[in-house]
Amino acid sequence: MRIDKVIEMQLQTSRKEMKRLFAKGLVCVNGQMIRNQAFNVDSHLHQLTVNGQLIEWYERYWLVNKPAGYVTANHDKVAPTIFDLFDPKDFSEGLYAVGRLDRDTEGLVLVTSNGPLGFQLLHPTKKVEKIYQVRVNARLTSDDVRAFATGIVFHGGVQCQPAKLVLQVCHEKESWALVSLSEGKFHQVKKMFLACGKKVTFLKRIAFGPLKLRGLPVGGYRPLASAELEQLRPFIEGGRSNATVSSAIV
Repeated sequence: MRIDKVIEMQLQTSRKEMKRLFAKGLVCVNGQMIRNQAFNVDSHLHQLTVNGQLIEWYERYWLVNKPAGYVTANHDKVAPTIFDLFDPKDFSEGLYAVGRLDRDTEGLVLVTSNGPLGFQLLHPTKKVEKIYQVRVNARLTSDDVRAFATGIVFHGGVQCQPAKLVLQVCHEKESWALVSLSEGKFHQVKKMFLACGKKVTFLKRIAFGPLKLRGLPVGGYRPLASAELEQLRPFIEGGRSNATVSSAIV
């Protein structure tokens, strides 16, 4: 969360009062004075003090293994949502899913209260890799691998960025593979295979940036480990916007 928003929320300051705290050099993160009001801080990674007073707040991070049939939304009038998987004690207002998976797609979804993190992970310039396990209804070949590596062209002329297709098991009427890509076009994986004349019959996201399912059962969820939060630190801190001060934050 932006440091100015945390201060306003926790200290109930006016905007003018909050700016004065920065101007006087009274805001510190991990012992280092911060003047950048847009710096993104996280309760798990940063210690925030204002005029020597420790400011406490709590960001939430959950890794969910979404089942097929559930939608990636906070509310839906027809289908169950990923938030229906949560025990009431683990749910809190302000949680949202970073990105979406189709209703019939399984796999990894990051749920968090940290809005800036989602923006960073999904921004096209960040090129965050996503890995999917795929089953299609035909034999995949080396021609398909080359087509993915070149950049699939959809029907209509839209071209995708190069992606990596790794063949696993290939039979005449069914094949399994892994797809790695860093884009997020609508129904992209399914459309890529359709452009090659194959239909996806199973799709599961198994990795999103540094995050991996690692044996999490379908329908299950867990909090992020401290090591995973450290891997997300560049995105949590906001990349270039924090570059002038992040080197001092350890």
